[in-house]
Amino acid sequence: MSTSSPAPARPAARLRLLAGLAVLAAVTPLAACGTGSGGAATATISPDPTAPVRPGEDTATGPAATPAAPGTPAPTGTAGPDELAPTPLPTGTAPVRVERDRGEPVLVTGVRAARHDGFDRVVVDLKGGMPGYTVRWVDELEQDGSGKPFDLHGRPCLYVLLTPAQAHTDDGAPTWTGAPLGGPLGNVTRILKAGDFEGRVSAGIVAASKAPFRVREYTRPDRLVIDVAH
Repeated sequence: MSTSSPAPARPAARLRLLAGLAVLAAVTPLAACGTGSGGAATATISPDPTAPVRPGEDTATGPAATPAAPGTPAPTGTAGPDELAPTPLPTGTAPVRVERDRGEPVLVTGVRAARHDGFDRVVVDLKGGMPGYTVRWVDELEQDGSGKPFDLHGRPCLYVLLTPAQAHTDDGAPTWTGAPLGGPLGNVTRILKAGDFEGRVSAGIVAASKAPFRVREYTRPDRLVIDVAH
């Protein structure tokens, strides 16, 4: 009895087999990504790493912060009660004036001073917000109301005026009577209370020499900080 070899596969059947394998290979990765509603295959598409980032966006942290316009004042600092955040030295001697239209006067609860590297810091502690203020160098200082001059011994004085403000309670008890220095400072020699009269509180920061100064506002708690270079 004779045997015969199997007939070779026809070309058309082989082409159909290869096409089916190719479709199966293409569908398998999509199925591995999971299924959505209705059992349809879904795939996560990663962003094109070469695509440009649009202005104002940061792909890592969300929308980028908008820079402040030139000339916009910096936010009020909150370094804490001791105001010890690193800061550059004062550089100007021009008068500083800030006006505020407010009803109730701010309460001055005290004035303190300390020496720092390159400058002396005078802190006016406040309660009830921030008043308007004027800070400027003067050669003479007078008491508000009476006009009696202080003896500055020929030294310059940084005049400080707060308004509307008061340094006494509604019952008339003073909340600030003066600010004796706790120790020797680099330039400031005395701090004088010049007045607490009709919504105005004035003081004089007597110094050994007229030097650059700066004025900064702080909150939590409210206080006005005056740095005088030495």
